[in-house]
Amino acid sequence: MNAPHDAVPRPLVADAGGAAAADAAAIAAGIPSRALMRCAGAAAAAEIARRFPTLLADGVVVATGPGNNGGDGWVVAQWLCTAGVRVHVVECVAARTPDACAERDAALALGVRVSRDRDSLAFSRARIAVDAILGTGLRADEPLVGDAAWGVGTLHAFQRRGGTVVALDVPSGLDASSGLHVGAPRCALTLTFGTLKRGHLVARELCGEIVALDIGLGSHVGTARGMPLADARWFRDSLPGIPADAHKGTRGRVAIVGGARGMAGAAILAARAALHSGAGLVKCIVAPESLSALQEAVPAALASVWPTDDEGARRDIGEWANAVLVGPGLGREGSRAMVERLLRTFAGPVVLDADALNAFAGDVDALAPLLAGRAALLTPHPAEFSRLAGNGATVDEVLADRFEWPARLAARTTAAVLLKGVPTVIAAPSGDTTIVAEGTPILATGGAGDLLGGIAVTLLAQTKDAALAGALSAFAHGRAAFDVSARSVRGYTLDDVLKELPSVWSLEPPAARPPVIAELPAVGESR
Repeated sequence: MNAPHDAVPRPLVADAGGAAAADAAAIAAGIPSRALMRCAGAAAAAEIARRFPTLLADGVVVATGPGNNGGDGWVVAQWLCTAGVRVHVVECVAARTPDACAERDAALALGVRVSRDRDSLAFSRARIAVDAILGTGLRADEPLVGDAAWGVGTLHAFQRRGGTVVALDVPSGLDASSGLHVGAPRCALTLTFGTLKRGHLVARELCGEIVALDIGLGSHVGTARGMPLADARWFRDSLPGIPADAHKGTRGRVAIVGGARGMAGAAILAARAALHSGAGLVKCIVAPESLSALQEAVPAALASVWPTDDEGARRDIGEWANAVLVGPGLGREGSRAMVERLLRTFAGPVVLDADALNAFAGDVDALAPLLAGRAALLTPHPAEFSRLAGNGATVDEVLADRFEWPARLAARTTAAVLLKGVPTVIAAPSGDTTIVAEGTPILATGGAGDLLGGIAVTLLAQTKDAALAGALSAFAHGRAAFDVSARSVRGYTLDDVLKELPSVWSLEPPAARPPVIAELPAVGESR
């Protein structure tokens, strides 16, 4: 490992309440609230000017609302006006907070043009609009009404004629905590302050490119109770190194158990992913009917058939492997007995996926004792999570509370839990949770989870840390997919994702660019 992974500072992902708590703590410590507003507006204006110099040549229209989000917009207007940009503020809702009112007066003193003309935003000659109508205080169960609804509607009209919208903190109408929205505009860029918001990561298609900016909160960001984001720098510094004198034994021996009749492909994909992730030796334990297909497709892997008793499991797996992945193509028939046998005879690190989890549907308390005392990682998608967690939790309920459910299940099972999705959430039994915001719809295909399992079991063999292996594997898996789908989603397959993995292992993070804390690329519909 290049550096202790827990020593690497990472951007935080917070809900609306957490973000507000960070602001409040900074203000209570003596930082004036207006100073934070001016830092936010100045940083946003600089980022807009850097990214859209051509569009700004035709001026900019800033749509403001009643609160401090509107105040941020008034500061943006001042800075762009000072830089020589023609600025027109459309005051969708009159400023009401003291800081917003003060920044409105300052903008007017600079000569910034302002109006409440209902047509001036939609039909402005500017090609770029700044959305500063509503901030993180909106909840999706509170419908937009009155002037705020009119303002958001005019942003949509602005877009329909080809305009580009940049949001401050969140697109107006988006719930910063849940990612649900009430008619929010689709933005090209969202500039957020201090922390990333959970809603950004759930509603990526609305936010466009997301840039988190430092506004001087300093150590008070910690009071946001946020979850750290796995970014490129953390990935590079946390990835275990392979020493120059390594051999196939020290690089890790991983066993993959699955490949029932008709499902050899799942084990094949997992084995290929393990080999592409640096495993020294891979052994696949599959159904007899799948053995020849496995050996032909992955000649670098060892292969044997499912053990029929504890002694066979101990000999082929328990005394050989450094880590075991159970689940790819395991099938439903007899899977519970197979998983229990493997966990009885192998005491080392394990990754359980797919039918290894379905075997314990509604009976997670029976799984927990089998995992005790070892590094274990569970990698369910939302439907598998719902079945495993039981207690009547539906898939929709899991998704609605996706940032909290993994820690609950991790506490019950003493295993790290990786809940797949957009974003992916990884929780340790301690409750420590990491967010991975990589990935694209190229992974919305059968077999993607098998690739993730192969990556994860390799990193688990090398790190012995289940939560770390889960976060690293989710990042690598998602980044490889993103690099492929930057070209297109349609026409590419998981083989292309596998081919991209080597470039991820040598990933160099972008150079630091203060006050930028984090940058996430736009993820939307692909052709």
